[in-house]
Amino acid sequence: MIEKINYRQLNGLDLAYLGDAAYETYIRQHLLALGITKPAKLQHTAKEYVSAKAHAALYNLMVAENMLTDEEEEFFRRGRNAKSHTKAKNTDTVTYRISTGFGAMIGYLHASEQIERLEELIVWIFEQVENGRTRDNGTTTH
Repeated sequence: MIEKINYRQLNGLDLAYLGDAAYETYIRQHLLALGITKPAKLQHTAKEYVSAKAHAALYNLMVAENMLTDEEEEFFRRGRNAKSHTKAKNTDTVTYRISTGFGAMIGYLHASEQIERLEELIVWIFEQVENGRTRDNGTTTH
């Protein structure tokens, strides 16, 4: 049973929390489907999709390609502008905040049950990462 969430009442950090979990599930399933099964390789490869730097690069590509709806941008901003009481670990504050916004946007799509739209973006994300577009923006290392 999936419980309904009043996503409009959630703050940006709550949406990012939900979005990170939903996003991570898609990434893990995708990597396993690619045949990657060794834990160290899974962890290393997953970073190309789930790091704050990757999120920021993906968001910037989405903006450059005018992919997001006004409502998706609104929920991105809600996450980006949320007052977090934690510090960014392996990145700068701006990148961390963009990553939080990215997570909030994914959380919004998941909580509002816009699964077709979410999966459209997820497929696009797989293509960007696997074609090196996030790396080209200096966001991931190999």
